[in-house]
Amino acid sequence: NKKRKPMTDHTVKVSIDDDIASIILDRAEVRNALNRDTMVQLRDAALAVSDKDQVRAVIIRAEGTDFSVGADLKEVSVMESGGSLLRARRDAELGQKLLTAIREIHQPTICAVQGIATGGGACIAAACDFRIATTDARLGLGEVKVGMNLMWNAVPLFVELVGLSRAKQLIMSGDLYGADRLESWGLIDDICAGDDLQAVAQGWARHYADLPPVAVQMIKRSVNQYALALSESIMHMDQDQWILAARSEDFKECISAFVEKRSAKTTG
Repeated sequence: NKKRKPMTDHTVKVSIDDDIASIILDRAEVRNALNRDTMVQLRDAALAVSDKDQVRAVIIRAEGTDFSVGADLKEVSVMESGGSLLRARRDAELGQKLLTAIREIHQPTICAVQGIATGGGACIAAACDFRIATTDARLGLGEVKVGMNLMWNAVPLFVELVGLSRAKQLIMSGDLYGADRLESWGLIDDICAGDDLQAVAQGWARHYADLPPVAVQMIKRSVNQYALALSESIMHMDQDQWILAARSEDFKECISAFVEKRSAKTTG
């Protein structure tokens, strides 16, 4: 008998249906922007479902028209402007801890993406094992457009998924790319109509849930460890890069322009 156990906790919901867990972003009213509370809840949800023996696959999805427009820039600006360098560095580590928690979920993970997934939203998708997108989905990394580096230790994920040159295009341009193009690059694994997204994600989850779990989870861990071994030793500095970028005049100008809905005038 299938048992459904919904647990709602503010902006992240967890639902376990038989042996498939769903982690659901639920801030549709702000296009699932990632504030600190949501990131903590998402990290904790990832750790919780990973520890459940009965769960054989995990879907990460979002309510509303967009998967996630990324970090709440107003909160980012406040976080940077107040407190010590030490506090800023501690706060900057949360994104990396979130992606690590998602990447290290024992079970196979499927991210279901609709609408826009940018910045931290795209990073969450990249940290999953597989990505399903709707035909109208667009993904990008817009940090550069507000004077920020890509952090959260996310650079190696994109390099491994799409290769060196295409990773540079994604990260350095800040542009949004359509699902068709990203499927040809290897970032998207499957594309479907918007109404079919949940069913297709469930189908992927069921396929992996039905395989021998010990073998599947050992293979996942080995592949990830091999692909990302170098990143563990060299990606400790991106929080410091962010602190440097966030204390620049260009960052302040870009944030002000974003809030005031105007073009930024950067000087370097």
